Amino acid sequence: MPSILCAKHFHDEEAAYAFLEARVWPNGPICPHCGGVDRISKMQGKSTRIGAYKCYQCRNKFTVKVGTVFESSHVKLHLWLQAVALLTSSKKGISSNQLHRTLGVTLKTAWFMAHRIREAMRDGSLAPMGGNGGIVEMDETYHGKVAVPRDVTTSGRPYTKSGKSGPSNKRAIVSLVERGGKVRSFHVEHADKSTINEIASRNLANEARLHTDESRIYNDMHFHTASHATVKHRDGEYVRGEVHTNTVENVFSVFKRGMRGTYQHCAEKHLHRYLAEFDFRYNNRVALGVNDEARADSALKGIVGKRLTYRTARD
Repeated sequence: MPSILCAKHFHDEEAAYAFLEARVWPNGPICPHCGGVDRISKMQGKSTRIGAYKCYQCRNKFTVKVGTVFESSHVKLHLWLQAVALLTSSKKGISSNQLHRTLGVTLKTAWFMAHRIREAMRDGSLAPMGGNGGIVEMDETYHGKVAVPRDVTTSGRPYTKSGKSGPSNKRAIVSLVERGGKVRSFHVEHADKSTINEIASRNLANEARLHTDESRIYNDMHFHTASHATVKHRDGEYVRGEVHTNTVENVFSVFKRGMRGTYQHCAEKHLHRYLAEFDFRYNNRVALGVNDEARADSALKGIVGKRLTYRTARD
């Protein structure tokens, strides 16, 4: 058994509830139904559920799982904590089959658990990147085939007679990486100039210094940032002083190795969840002073206020 799973809360249900309560309610229990903090009592008795509380303001019962991605799950909480630890500590992810074997749950349950944890990992931050003149690298890549094949290229032109399809029938991904900082990735329908401009306007600070390759889809970037420098990969140029896109390409490399080697198959409708997972691990990496335990704690902070039902995950 991995050493990260040796702590008591990974094997004892009462310890698991106490562990999660300390992170979700650092200042004491809060009723998820009415938001009250007074007149809340822990329920006692042999037949009482572990971790059950009652709010005497709204007369509702609850546990720490209510209002989180763990709500309405029949899986033991200590198994949930094991799953979080495994998914956050694996550099290239852990498959549903491996979770199913390790946790002793069904494959269907393991798949759903993984998607709930990815929902907790989702950041959703809109804070501008590259503030105070920071360097941001931006690039696009493609992974897997689209669900519905297209008859035209990404620029809207029909395919050539030679049958060259380029990236038109592949899923487009656009990522921004702040040098020495965090990454933000998007699954987009088309990686074209209008999409790139929209992403840049919403995510880049005006004082940012942007580095890209020579693709024409980045031609308008000088309207969104203080400066825009490019490297010409076509001419064999990959680094010119501090100008390069190697950081974002490394992010793509880890993502693709995980998707091909660990997950192997991903439906297009779920791609954004896998991007959130890999972004989370990059944004909470060892180089930023985040170890496995702190990374798992960070994921647990994201469980509140998010729900993902099985039907929603399937759709």
